[in-house]
Amino acid sequence: MSLYLDYNASTPIDERVLEAMIAAYRNFFGNADSRTHDHGGAARREVEAAREHAASLLGVQKNEVVFTSGATESNNMAILGLAEHGIKSGKRHILTTAIEHKAGLDSAKSLESRGFEVECINPGESGRIDAEKLLRRVRPDTLLVSVQHVNNETGIIQPVDKIGHALAQTDTLFHTDAVQSCGKLVDEVRALQYDLLSLSAHKMYGPQGLGVLVARRKKNKRPPLRPLVFGGGHEGGLRAGTLPVALIIGLGEACRLAGQEYEANQKAYGENKSLVLEAVKSSGVSYEINGDPNFCMNNTLNISFLGLDSEALMIAAKQYCSISSGSACTSSDYSHSHVLMAMGISAERIESAVRLSWGRERLDLSAVNALLHIVKVQQ
Repeated sequence: MSLYLDYNASTPIDERVLEAMIAAYRNFFGNADSRTHDHGGAARREVEAAREHAASLLGVQKNEVVFTSGATESNNMAILGLAEHGIKSGKRHILTTAIEHKAGLDSAKSLESRGFEVECINPGESGRIDAEKLLRRVRPDTLLVSVQHVNNETGIIQPVDKIGHALAQTDTLFHTDAVQSCGKLVDEVRALQYDLLSLSAHKMYGPQGLGVLVARRKKNKRPPLRPLVFGGGHEGGLRAGTLPVALIIGLGEACRLAGQEYEANQKAYGENKSLVLEAVKSSGVSYEINGDPNFCMNNTLNISFLGLDSEALMIAAKQYCSISSGSACTSSDYSHSHVLMAMGISAERIESAVRLSWGRERLDLSAVNALLHIVKVQQ
C-alpha cells in the first residue's frame, strides 16, 4: 500500500472514533427526533453530547452548533441562506476571495442571477489575502464577507482574525470556511470573531458525510438564515431530514479528541514537515514552493517540480504515495488550479504543482524519497 499524502482531501478515521460509531449503530438506532419513547430519547442525548463536544472545541455555545452533511452544505447554507435577507434589506453585495473552495465560490456566484454583486479579491503570490485591501472594499450594502481560514490547496493561513475583528464593529456578516483549521489551530479558531463558520468531520479524523455550521448569536439572535431544504424543521428549523446519529457521535468524538490532543498533533505535523522539506532540499531536484512558508500550515506543502507535468507525476508515483494537485472537489476535470492562477503564479509552475498533506503519524520517508527519485529522473 502506498503512503497516503492527501490528508487535506480526507483524513483516515481515528480508530477511537470508529469504535464510538460502531457502538452507536448497535445501541442508538432510534430517531433522535422521536420524542415519545426511550430509544429516541437515548439517541437525542447522544446527539446533544456530541453537540457539546463540538461547541467545546470551537469555544461557542451549544445552541450555535448546527449539524450538516459536510462543509459543502455548511458553505451553501451560510451564503445562500442569507439571500432572502439580502433582498429584503437591499444589501446585495457579497465580498469574498478568488481562492475560496469551490463550495463557497460557486454558492456566491450563483446569487448573481438573483441580482447580487459578487466581488472576489485576489491574493498576491504569497497566497495570502491583504486584509486591509479587502476591508476597503466593504460597502454599506455589503451583506456578507466570506473568507477561508486556511486555503485547502496551499495551506496558507488567511488573516481572518483581522477581518473578523474589523467586521464585528459593523452590520456586515462574516463567514469563514474553517475546514482545514478546525481541530488543528484550536486556540486561533476559538479566538476568532465571526457570524458563521463551516467545518467538516472528515478533515479531522472523523467520518465523511457530517459537518457543522456554527451560527453565532448576538443578543440571543442568530444570523437571518433561511433553510435550503424543507420538511421537518430539524436543527433549530434550519435543516430538514433525520439526524445521522452515528455520524454525529463520530464527529463529537473527533472534536473531543482534537480538544485534548491538538498541541501534540501540531508538533507532529511540524516534525513531518521538517522531514519532507529536508528530503526535498537534499534531493537535488528543481522546485518552487507555492505560497509564503511563514504563513503555511505544518501539515501542507504545495510544491512545483519544475519541468514536470503534475498529472504524469502523480500517476508515475502512485505505487509509492498518494498525492494530489489540489482540491478533490475539482480534480475530475484536471483544470488548472484556480487558487494558483489567482495568486499570479506562472503557467509552468501551475502545471507542475502538486500538494502533499499529511497527518500526525510519522512519515515513511522511503516513499517520499521514491517520489523525489522519480522527479529527479524525469527532470
